[in-house]
Amino acid sequence: MEIRKAVPKDLDIILKMYEEARRFMAENGNPNQWINGYPGEEVVQRDLEKGQLYVCQEDDEICAVFVFFTEEEPNYRVIQDGAWLNDKPYGTVHRITSQNKRKGAASFCIDWCFAKCPNLRMDTHRDNLPMQSFLKKKGFKPCGVIQVEDGSERIAFQKEA
Repeated sequence: MEIRKAVPKDLDIILKMYEEARRFMAENGNPNQWINGYPGEEVVQRDLEKGQLYVCQEDDEICAVFVFFTEEEPNYRVIQDGAWLNDKPYGTVHRITSQNKRKGAASFCIDWCFAKCPNLRMDTHRDNLPMQSFLKKKGFKPCGVIQVEDGSERIAFQKEA
């Protein structure tokens, strides 16, 4: 597997992957995290233009997609019911999903991000038990609760070296 920045020709595949992820979450007890078509074409296009959208591919087939950046994440300025593990510069991973065809792709993506920045933060919906379990297996610790743009809460996670 390899990681590369997404390019415009990847958009159709990426949007289809997010559609499949929304369906999976809804069918597995998490119908409220990615609602109303989020993340849609506008969000994905913005991530692409910012140079923060990455794909994981194997044999020229995209098997995972995610956003990664090392600038401050405004939603992480305020954390409730806990605290971040540290105040050092950090990387943020958002909107990660993988196709079921390739096991281990999401794990490969997180390992790649951690190699780039060994202080990572992520968040997920309270009902997204599969993601919470995945993050804990990858060494992330729950740190508290943050709010996203629409005011809804997410459980905040951090992993440090």
